[in-house]
Amino acid sequence: MKKALRRIGILGVVVIAASLVWLQFGLNNRVAVSKDGVKIIYSVYGKGEPALVFVHGWCGSRGVWYKQVPYFAKKYKVITLDLAGYGKSGRQRKAYTQEAFGEDVAAVVNAAGAGKVILIGHSMSGTIILEANRLIKDKVIGLVAIDTLENFEYMATAEDKIKYIEPLKKDFVKNSGPFMRDMFNKNADPKLVELVVRNVARSNPGIAINTMEYYFDTPVIPLLADVNVPLWCLSADLWQQYQHPEINSKYLKSYHLRIMPGVGHFLMVESPDEFNRQLEDIIYQIIKQEK
Repeated sequence: MKKALRRIGILGVVVIAASLVWLQFGLNNRVAVSKDGVKIIYSVYGKGEPALVFVHGWCGSRGVWYKQVPYFAKKYKVITLDLAGYGKSGRQRKAYTQEAFGEDVAAVVNAAGAGKVILIGHSMSGTIILEANRLIKDKVIGLVAIDTLENFEYMATAEDKIKYIEPLKKDFVKNSGPFMRDMFNKNADPKLVELVVRNVARSNPGIAINTMEYYFDTPVIPLLADVNVPLWCLSADLWQQYQHPEINSKYLKSYHLRIMPGVGHFLMVESPDEFNRQLEDIIYQIIKQEK
């Protein structure tokens, strides 16, 4: 069960105290248009290269990065976005595929006029940044997957799909709760856990389920052919037994894994100070290698 949950890479947190960021930097909703015409809302903070592009996961929004924006905008241009169907972005898309989400990220990078970029994707968006890299790889100098891409070879089985999708179809609000709570370790702040559960329950069920169905069917390995920059995985130790660096290294010589202890799937909000330090060092390593 947990192996399938890890592959789902479920659940990037939705808006958690995003107002703290907007109070400090000013609310700046900008609009990019994805390939299929859907409007994608994004924000830009700070200056400098490379630009850091933060991409949320399933049922999330750009608000999940509220602890990262103030930290990294002091030195870099920081770009956050709401993928189609989530946050303030358009919802008229019929198929919420990983490829289409990659187009969302590419549209935002181009609209923001970013030069060199590092794509940072949480959970489901580990695959999305691989899709985006394929589209704008002339701009990408590094990829950072947050608690995802543990095993490039793993694909959900038909049984997995039935087990996890069917309960959501029956009662999304009720049955999304167990998914979420299973993403935290026993020491997690109960208030944070319940905040995440409530926010996910407010997502559009049809879009959320459609997204998950396509995510289950997206293989990672074909996307690796276009990766010619460092790929770092910064992951929690909650389910470390599902990490397979020996497999991933077969496909990418530029693959690196770093584990954060004592946190669950939402490491960027559970332990933001340590997460920021770890991510800052990874960014440093990517820039150093690019030079």
